[in-house]
Amino acid sequence: MKRFAVPAALLSAGLLVSACGSTDTATRDMSSTSSMSAMPTESQDPATSPAADHNDRDIWFAQMMIPHHRQALEMAKLAEGRAAGSKVKELAKQIEAAQDPEIQMMTGWLESWGVQAPGEDGMPMDHTDHGMPGMMSGEDMKKLEGLKGAAFDKAFLTMMIQHHEGAITMAKEEQGAGIYEPATQMAGSIITSQSAEISTMRKLLK
Repeated sequence: MKRFAVPAALLSAGLLVSACGSTDTATRDMSSTSSMSAMPTESQDPATSPAADHNDRDIWFAQMMIPHHRQALEMAKLAEGRAAGSKVKELAKQIEAAQDPEIQMMTGWLESWGVQAPGEDGMPMDHTDHGMPGMMSGEDMKKLEGLKGAAFDKAFLTMMIQHHEGAITMAKEEQGAGIYEPATQMAGSIITSQSAEISTMRKLLK
Protein backbone atom coordinates (compact mmCIF):
# COMPACT_ATOMS: atom_id res chain seq x y z
CA MET A 1 0.00 0.00 0.00
CA LYS A 2 2.85 2.40 0.85
CA ARG A 3 4.47 1.65 -2.53
CA PHE A 4 1.46 3.11 -4.35
CA ALA A 5 0.91 6.13 -2.06
CA VAL A 6 3.85 8.12 -3.35
CA PRO A 7 3.14 7.72 -7.05
CA ALA A 8 -0.48 8.58 -6.42
CA ALA A 9 0.53 11.74 -4.65
CA LEU A 10 2.93 12.60 -7.40
CA LEU A 11 0.29 11.91 -10.01
CA SER A 12 -2.16 14.13 -8.17
CA ALA A 13 0.39 16.92 -8.01
CA GLY A 14 1.22 16.50 -11.69
CA LEU A 15 -2.42 16.81 -12.66
CA LEU A 16 -2.72 19.93 -10.52
CA VAL A 17 0.29 21.53 -12.22
CA SER A 18 -1.03 20.56 -15.63
CA ALA A 19 -4.43 22.04 -14.85
CA CYS A 20 -2.86 25.25 -13.61
CA GLY A 21 -0.72 25.41 -16.72
CA SER A 22 -3.77 24.99 -18.95
CA THR A 23 -5.60 27.67 -17.01
CA ASP A 24 -2.69 30.08 -17.34
CA THR A 25 -2.44 29.43 -21.08
CA ALA A 26 -6.16 29.94 -21.56
CA THR A 27 -6.01 33.11 -19.50
CA ARG A 28 -3.14 34.41 -21.62
CA ASP A 29 -5.00 33.53 -24.84
CA MET A 30 -8.16 35.25 -23.65
CA SER A 31 -6.16 38.29 -22.57
CA SER A 32 -4.44 38.46 -25.96
CA THR A 33 -7.74 38.13 -27.81
CA SER A 34 -9.30 40.80 -25.61
CA SER A 35 -6.37 43.15 -26.26
CA MET A 36 -6.63 42.63 -30.01
CA SER A 37 -10.35 43.28 -30.05
CA ALA A 38 -9.84 46.42 -28.00
CA MET A 39 -7.34 47.85 -30.49
CA PRO A 40 -8.89 50.69 -32.59
CA THR A 41 -9.42 49.85 -36.26
CA GLU A 42 -8.99 52.39 -39.05
CA SER A 43 -12.32 53.53 -40.44
CA GLN A 44 -12.85 53.07 -44.18
CA ASP A 45 -16.23 54.74 -44.36
CA PRO A 46 -16.45 55.98 -47.98
CA ALA A 47 -18.91 58.70 -47.01
CA THR A 48 -16.17 60.55 -45.15
CA SER A 49 -13.38 60.06 -47.69
CA PRO A 50 -12.19 63.07 -49.73
CA ALA A 51 -13.53 61.58 -52.97
CA ALA A 52 -17.01 60.97 -51.59
CA ASP A 53 -18.19 64.56 -51.97
CA HIS A 54 -18.98 64.04 -55.66
CA ASN A 55 -19.86 61.21 -57.99
CA ASP A 56 -19.80 60.39 -61.70
CA ARG A 57 -23.07 62.24 -62.31
CA ASP A 58 -21.55 65.43 -60.87
CA ILE A 59 -18.57 65.07 -63.20
CA TRP A 60 -20.86 64.42 -66.17
CA PHE A 61 -22.97 67.46 -65.29
CA ALA A 62 -19.96 69.80 -65.28
CA GLN A 63 -18.33 68.28 -68.36
CA MET A 64 -21.53 68.50 -70.41
CA MET A 65 -22.89 71.80 -69.10
CA ILE A 66 -19.68 73.74 -69.77
CA PRO A 67 -19.80 73.34 -73.58
CA HIS A 68 -23.59 73.70 -73.43
CA HIS A 69 -23.20 77.07 -71.72
CA ARG A 70 -20.41 78.10 -74.07
CA GLN A 71 -22.66 77.62 -77.07
CA ALA A 72 -25.36 79.72 -75.39
CA LEU A 73 -22.75 82.47 -74.98
CA GLU A 74 -21.84 82.21 -78.66
CA MET A 75 -25.50 82.66 -79.57
CA ALA A 76 -25.94 85.53 -77.12
CA LYS A 77 -22.92 87.41 -78.50
CA LEU A 78 -24.36 87.21 -82.01
CA ALA A 79 -27.43 89.12 -80.81
CA GLU A 80 -25.48 92.28 -80.03
CA GLY A 81 -24.94 93.27 -83.66
CA ARG A 82 -27.77 91.34 -85.32
CA ALA A 83 -30.91 91.50 -83.18
CA ALA A 84 -33.61 94.04 -84.03
CA GLY A 85 -35.51 94.00 -80.76
CA SER A 86 -34.10 95.67 -77.65
CA LYS A 87 -35.70 93.01 -75.45
CA VAL A 88 -33.89 90.28 -77.38
CA LYS A 89 -30.59 92.11 -76.81
CA GLU A 90 -31.39 92.49 -73.11
CA LEU A 91 -32.16 88.79 -72.85
CA ALA A 92 -28.88 87.91 -74.57
CA LYS A 93 -26.94 90.03 -72.06
CA GLN A 94 -28.84 88.38 -69.21
CA ILE A 95 -27.84 84.95 -70.51
CA GLU A 96 -24.18 86.00 -70.73
CA ALA A 97 -24.21 87.44 -67.21
CA ALA A 98 -25.66 84.23 -65.75
CA GLN A 99 -23.83 81.52 -67.66
CA ASP A 100 -20.27 82.82 -67.90
CA PRO A 101 -19.72 82.72 -64.09
CA GLU A 102 -21.27 79.23 -64.02
CA ILE A 103 -18.73 78.05 -66.59
CA GLN A 104 -15.90 79.35 -64.39
CA MET A 105 -17.37 77.65 -61.34
CA MET A 106 -17.83 74.28 -63.04
CA THR A 107 -14.32 74.45 -64.48
CA GLY A 108 -13.03 74.96 -60.94
CA TRP A 109 -14.92 71.89 -59.72
CA LEU A 110 -13.41 69.69 -62.40
CA GLU A 111 -9.91 70.97 -61.65
CA SER A 112 -10.36 70.26 -57.93
CA TRP A 113 -11.50 66.72 -58.81
CA GLY A 114 -8.51 66.14 -61.07
CA VAL A 115 -10.69 65.97 -64.18
CA GLN A 116 -9.89 67.83 -67.39
CA ALA A 117 -12.46 70.44 -68.37
CA PRO A 118 -13.85 70.28 -71.93
CA GLY A 119 -12.15 72.66 -74.34
CA GLU A 120 -8.92 72.77 -72.31
CA ASP A 121 -5.60 71.66 -73.84
CA GLY A 122 -7.23 70.68 -77.10
CA MET A 123 -9.93 68.53 -75.51
CA PRO A 124 -12.60 68.46 -78.22
CA MET A 125 -16.10 69.81 -77.86
CA ASP A 126 -18.69 68.18 -80.08
CA HIS A 127 -21.75 70.39 -80.39
CA THR A 128 -23.74 67.45 -81.71
CA ASP A 129 -22.98 65.21 -78.72
CA HIS A 130 -26.08 63.19 -77.89
CA GLY A 131 -25.25 63.56 -74.21
CA MET A 132 -26.04 67.28 -74.41
CA PRO A 133 -29.71 67.80 -75.28
CA GLY A 134 -30.65 71.08 -76.92
CA MET A 135 -27.28 71.71 -78.57
CA MET A 136 -27.25 73.37 -81.98
CA SER A 137 -25.36 71.81 -84.87
CA GLY A 138 -22.58 73.65 -86.67
CA GLU A 139 -25.01 74.23 -89.53
CA ASP A 140 -27.55 75.80 -87.16
CA MET A 141 -24.93 78.17 -85.80
CA LYS A 142 -23.84 79.25 -89.29
CA LYS A 143 -27.45 79.90 -90.22
CA LEU A 144 -27.99 82.06 -87.15
CA GLU A 145 -24.78 83.97 -87.81
CA GLY A 146 -26.00 84.85 -91.30
CA LEU A 147 -29.29 86.38 -90.13
CA LYS A 148 -30.12 89.95 -89.08
CA GLY A 149 -33.09 91.95 -87.83
CA ALA A 150 -36.46 90.29 -87.25
CA ALA A 151 -35.33 87.06 -88.94
CA PHE A 152 -32.45 86.82 -86.47
CA ASP A 153 -34.73 87.52 -83.51
CA LYS A 154 -37.14 84.74 -84.48
CA ALA A 155 -34.38 82.20 -85.11
CA PHE A 156 -32.48 83.20 -81.96
CA LEU A 157 -35.53 82.87 -79.70
CA THR A 158 -36.60 79.57 -81.26
CA MET A 159 -33.14 78.06 -80.95
CA MET A 160 -32.51 79.41 -77.45
CA ILE A 161 -35.78 77.95 -76.19
CA GLN A 162 -34.64 74.54 -77.43
CA HIS A 163 -31.20 75.14 -75.92
CA HIS A 164 -32.65 76.08 -72.53
CA GLU A 165 -34.96 73.07 -72.53
CA GLY A 166 -31.92 70.84 -73.02
CA ALA A 167 -30.10 72.51 -70.12
CA ILE A 168 -33.13 72.01 -67.87
CA THR A 169 -33.21 68.32 -68.76
CA MET A 170 -29.54 67.96 -67.80
CA ALA A 171 -30.07 69.93 -64.59
CA LYS A 172 -32.94 67.67 -63.54
CA GLU A 173 -30.73 64.63 -64.11
CA GLU A 174 -28.09 66.19 -61.86
CA GLN A 175 -30.64 66.85 -59.14
CA GLY A 176 -31.81 63.26 -59.35
CA ALA A 177 -28.43 61.52 -59.19
CA GLY A 178 -25.73 64.04 -58.21
CA ILE A 179 -24.41 64.33 -54.64
CA TYR A 180 -22.15 67.40 -54.83
CA GLU A 181 -24.21 70.09 -53.13
CA PRO A 182 -22.90 73.11 -55.12
CA ALA A 183 -23.68 71.23 -58.35
CA THR A 184 -27.20 70.27 -57.31
CA GLN A 185 -27.79 73.85 -56.17
CA MET A 186 -26.59 75.19 -59.53
CA ALA A 187 -28.87 72.69 -61.25
CA GLY A 188 -31.80 74.08 -59.29
CA SER A 189 -30.84 77.63 -60.25
CA ILE A 190 -30.61 76.66 -63.93
CA ILE A 191 -34.06 75.09 -63.81
CA THR A 192 -35.59 78.17 -62.20
CA SER A 193 -33.84 80.88 -64.23
CA GLN A 194 -33.98 79.21 -67.62
CA SER A 195 -37.62 78.20 -67.21
CA ALA A 196 -38.40 81.88 -66.60
CA GLU A 197 -36.37 82.88 -69.66
CA ILE A 198 -38.24 80.34 -71.78
CA SER A 199 -41.52 81.95 -70.75
CA THR A 200 -40.13 85.37 -71.71
CA MET A 201 -38.90 84.12 -75.09
CA ARG A 202 -42.21 82.50 -75.91
CA LYS A 203 -43.96 85.79 -75.24
CA LEU A 204 -41.47 87.63 -77.45
CA LEU A 205 -42.10 85.17 -80.27
CA LYS A 206 -45.80 85.97 -80.15
